[in-house]
This record gives sequence, structure tokens and C-alpha cells, in this order.
Amino acid sequence: MFRLNCFRVQVYQMLEPTAWPRPGLSPVNRGISVVILAATATAVIESEPTILDGREWAFRAVELFFTSIFVLEYVARIWVAGEDPRYQGAVGRMKYAFTPAAIIDLLSVSPLLLTFLGTEAFLLRLFRLLRILRVARLGRFSRAFEAISTALHSRRYELLMSVGLAAMLLLISSTILYMIEGNAQPDAFGSIPRTMWWSIATLTTVGYGDVYPTTSLGQFFAGLTAITGIGLIAMPTGILAAAFSDAIQMQRTANSSETISSEDT
Repeated sequence: MFRLNCFRVQVYQMLEPTAWPRPGLSPVNRGISVVILAATATAVIESEPTILDGREWAFRAVELFFTSIFVLEYVARIWVAGEDPRYQGAVGRMKYAFTPAAIIDLLSVSPLLLTFLGTEAFLLRLFRLLRILRVARLGRFSRAFEAISTALHSRRYELLMSVGLAAMLLLISSTILYMIEGNAQPDAFGSIPRTMWWSIATLTTVGYGDVYPTTSLGQFFAGLTAITGIGLIAMPTGILAAAFSDAIQMQRTANSSETISSEDT
């Protein structure tokens, strides 16, 4: 039992980036990162019919190989989760299984099994695209992602405020253009939901040009909406820029602390 516990601790240190006692990633996590990138690249290449045709067996074998590795890793992470005080015992492991990182791990191994259940082409394509989620798993291996996540969380109220303001402006602009252009262009502006497509394209400054007001009053309010959209885009952009700046500063501070600690030892 003692040897088993020691082995579990070693596996935990290999799989959990924060538990690895040396700088950088453990050899196991480096290998997993390479496998994630290779599996993601395979999923992207497989979407090209000219490459897939006649080679389905090869892609299926490669996918089976990748999935086997991810299943083994997922089971190992559940097994060693108890080394973290937050996830000790059976209840703790269940709690770990519902964390965002563990859910992404589970989704990364599900496509191969789900493809056998799907008969519609759309379902098959949807299940296969779940493999792209594997690239999100790289976030747990990077302290930069953790710093960015912390910085964004600290600015969550400002971001929510900008989202609420955007929703309000979207509704107001859609309502005004519906009232002005509804009779002139019922197909494009005949209802508030229809008008929202134009409002989204205008407020985000994309401006596809497939739908636009034709009356003078409608064009006047469209101009106001476009000008408002510039400020609307600038608001979350500034918030995100400040959050990323905070994340970079946090990362530099952490690296400096580690360097000082290593020099002292």
C-alpha cells in the first residue's frame, strides 16, 4: 500500500503542472502537449475530403491511438485527484470530475465513441469537431493562461457591463430601424428580430452591406448607430487590453520571484 501511495504521488506530480517540483513541464505533460497538437492537426486535416477519401482506415487507426492515450490520461487524473486536498475521497473525485478541466478531458475522449452512435452526417461531423476542444487542454499547462484567466475574472464586472450596454444598444437600434424601415423593406426590417441582423453587423463595424436602410431618416439613424458602434467596440477592447496587461505583469512578477528563490537556494 505504501508503494502504491508513493507511485500515485509520483504520477500526480507528473500530471499536475502545479505539483511538478522543477521549472517547466514534466516529461509526461510535454508528451501530452505534443499528442494534443498532433490530434488537433489530424482532426483539421481529416475535414478535407480529398485527403480523407480512401484513407478512412488510417485516420481511424490514428484517432484510436490518440483516444487511447487520452483515456489513459483521464483515468490516471481521476485516480490521482485525491492527492489534492480539495478532491480527497470518492466524493472529492466526483467533484473533480465536474471541474471544467476534467469535463474538457472527458469531451476529448468522447468523439470516437459517439461516432458509432451517430447515423446522420451532421451528427458525425459534430462529434468529430469535438476533437478540436483538445487544444483547449493546453491551457492547464501554461501559467500564462492561468494569469490571463485570473485577470479576466478580476474585470468580469466591467465586461458584463459592456455586454449589457451592447445588448441595450442592439435592441434600441433594431427597434428604431424597424419602425422607420419596416414598411419600406419588410423582408429585411419587417420585425425587430430581422432588424437585429443589420444592427449586429453595424454595431460591430463589420458592415456586410447585404441589408441597409433606404429612407433618409433610416440612413440618418444608421449613421448614428455606426458611430455608436465604434465606441461600443472600443469599450471591451480597452477592458481586455488592461486585463492582458495585468496578466503579463503578474507573469513577470511570478518569474522574478522564482528566479530569486532559485538563486537563494
